[in-house]
Amino acid sequence: MSGKAFLVIDMLNDFVREDGALYVGEAGRRIIPVIAKGIEEARKNKWPVVYICDQHRPDDREFNMFPPHCIAGSDGGRVCTELAPESGDLVIPKRRYSGFYGTDLDLSLREMGIEEVVLTGVCTNICVLYTAADARMRNYKVSVVKAGVASFDPTAHNFALQEMEKTLGVAIV
Repeated sequence: MSGKAFLVIDMLNDFVREDGALYVGEAGRRIIPVIAKGIEEARKNKWPVVYICDQHRPDDREFNMFPPHCIAGSDGGRVCTELAPESGDLVIPKRRYSGFYGTDLDLSLREMGIEEVVLTGVCTNICVLYTAADARMRNYKVSVVKAGVASFDPTAHNFALQEMEKTLGVAIV
């Protein structure tokens, strides 16, 4: 098994469809082909493809900050059709920003012998940033595909990329 995994973070209908509850905007749509190409390359190289998916309960306290979104079992909580997981891909549900917090992502990656993660998805300054930070705290090598991440806030997007690179030591590729 390869020591690298390709992570697709929150490419869910509520974030990337125009009618989604927390639509990121056109920036979120533009990264879909980039991520699709990355998934194809990962599969060609036999890297695991891991989908990190926001999956909230209807009464989640996060909804004090953001409108209800990505309710477990809802269409809004499904991966967009263009990037749908295939058999053998790993799908990790999460309720907080980081893909590591309260999930079995770390255990799953370690069982597969993964030492490096490549991050893509939304939002750069929220779930991508906090997943990158937690990956670094766990001593994973981390890279972020710059053309494969997006946010509804361009200033925060740029800040997060800088923070990941300068503070966390993430490779921005």
